[in-house]
Amino acid sequence: MAAHLANGIPTRLLMWQRVREYAVPLSMIETSTARRTAGDWAGACAAARVDVDLDLRAVRDRHGTEVTARLRADLRRLAPDLLRWHMPRIAPDGRLRPGMTLSLARYRGDAPLHLVVRTPPAWADAGQRMALALWEESGDSDPGHHPHPHPDRRFRLDLHRHLWDVERSGELARRCADDPDSSWARARWAAEAEVMFRADGRSRGAFTVRLDARSRAVLELVAPDDSHAPTFRPVREEPPPQEVAALPVLPEAAARVLVDLELLRAGLVSVEGLHPLVGAALTAHGSASPATARPVAEVRDPHRVECRGEVHRIALRDGVLTAIDHEPAQLRREDLLVALGGPPLPCLRAIDAVHRNPEELPAVRERLRHGDVVGALTVVEGLLGPGAVLRDGPLREELESAAARRLDHGLYRSGLVPEHPAAGAVGSPARPEAGHRPRLDRRTPHEMRRKRNGRARPRTGLTV
Repeated sequence: MAAHLANGIPTRLLMWQRVREYAVPLSMIETSTARRTAGDWAGACAAARVDVDLDLRAVRDRHGTEVTARLRADLRRLAPDLLRWHMPRIAPDGRLRPGMTLSLARYRGDAPLHLVVRTPPAWADAGQRMALALWEESGDSDPGHHPHPHPDRRFRLDLHRHLWDVERSGELARRCADDPDSSWARARWAAEAEVMFRADGRSRGAFTVRLDARSRAVLELVAPDDSHAPTFRPVREEPPPQEVAALPVLPEAAARVLVDLELLRAGLVSVEGLHPLVGAALTAHGSASPATARPVAEVRDPHRVECRGEVHRIALRDGVLTAIDHEPAQLRREDLLVALGGPPLPCLRAIDAVHRNPEELPAVRERLRHGDVVGALTVVEGLLGPGAVLRDGPLREELESAAARRLDHGLYRSGLVPEHPAAGAVGSPARPEAGHRPRLDRRTPHEMRRKRNGRARPRTGLTV
């Protein structure tokens, strides 16, 4: 599928530019790093909005001390903020790919075990939280109510530990190819396919690369002998679709060029705008220029409004946004006049507009979309002051909607609502009648109404 262009830049990269700005804020990275370096891996996960759904004592009782020691060592090396940085996302908002399970590490033994990270389904993804859990290949582990508890073959981070392991992050530049002419890392496909086959106990064979939602490249890993670098070639005769679907899939992290390199190449992000571990790895390898100090943000001037033939200022005073060029007594009289139906002062109209629909609303919306509630409230407080009372309007609606969606995530985590709230809107509460779609009413979630009323439903195939 051809990428749509905006000013010559693929929309895919514009999406990733927003992701890099809002999805993993600097405050999260700093807090998570401080806790991790202090030895508090659970606290680091909490700072990165990663829930921990595993019990090390239960692992020791079931799998023994050796597996538990390896698992504990991996948890201490885990940089949850780096993991969030590299998690797969979907267009157009760049939110975490929902309802997915990714393998981070595999522990072989009597019952092979995987350390996995899971994302909630789309209807419960408020807060953009993730969860660490364990999955047994034997299927004896309880996946709870997650829609896809098995690790995804297309997204395997157990083969790319440099994307989450702080001790392996320096391998990032070596493991990612930089092809200026394409977003596909074809130069690395053979080496990465060899890593994949060896992890599965094989040396050679056929594999596929997902090119888009409907097409796959079927390739074969070959080499003259073990002393030569592996190469790949198209299979001589493509097998039937059923056999193609069963072939190993080259993980997305190996198939594509690192998106941070693409952003740097397009000038959409600077090295200092990257995750510190990513920026350090790329700089050390010579893939990026050394980072420079972040510029200090200048103090913003107050709002200026033309009021009664003069230019007045609006600024924060005593924790609220106020018209500082009007006396408090005059403002009280004007408020009373407005309550009685009179026309407000231009300064008061400007303050009201900022409370309802500020210019910073898109930035607040992006932060809420990526789960950064603290960052969104910081923007609001910096704009309106900590003592402000929100008025009806788009800003208040966004904040109330984010709060309501967080309740859905809480219900999902508790297991009280294991499926979409509208799944049983028709027929029996547990299963809708066959051949019927749920009727839209006021109880139907807003996201489902929006998708059903639109001309075309968004496709998860438009992903990166």
